[in-house]
Amino acid sequence: MNNTVEQFQLRKADISEVSQIWNILQDAIEQRRLDGSSQWQDGYPNELSIINDINKGYGYVLTENGTILCYAAIIFDKEPAYEDIEGKWLTDGNYAVVHRVAASKLAKGKGIATKLFKNIEEICLTNNIYSIKVDTNFDNIPMLKILDKLDYTYCGEVYFRGSARKAFEKKLA
Repeated sequence: MNNTVEQFQLRKADISEVSQIWNILQDAIEQRRLDGSSQWQDGYPNELSIINDINKGYGYVLTENGTILCYAAIIFDKEPAYEDIEGKWLTDGNYAVVHRVAASKLAKGKGIATKLFKNIEEICLTNNIYSIKVDTNFDNIPMLKILDKLDYTYCGEVYFRGSARKAFEKKLA
């Protein structure tokens, strides 16, 4: 019997962790490029994006035994771009938005993004938020697969910086 329990924790990122988080985002930016995706190939997100996230209380890290494996911005507020969806959201009430999801190379094969989203669901329920909305590029196949696996519903398209993005929502029980 193996007694080593993986200790995953989703917590707010600290400003002292910006360089570690930026390294993870750079890995993700490069992976998008290698996958032939146009997402994140225009200088965004960048280090300033992370600093702004953390200063606004949006920046979160998923750690395993203290090591940062994943980053995401979790915003418990309206996303202006989501107000103009070409399509229809499942719900009209309060929701959480997940942006800038990036996993460390160290996390390859651990299903870390799935763990991240499961932890985000728990935080939402704790805060009486029963909807999560997320968008991604049409060519971000790994993220599209995760959203499908976790039962997110495709709701239409939203626009960021002039580009159409696929928009998804999950209603939490």
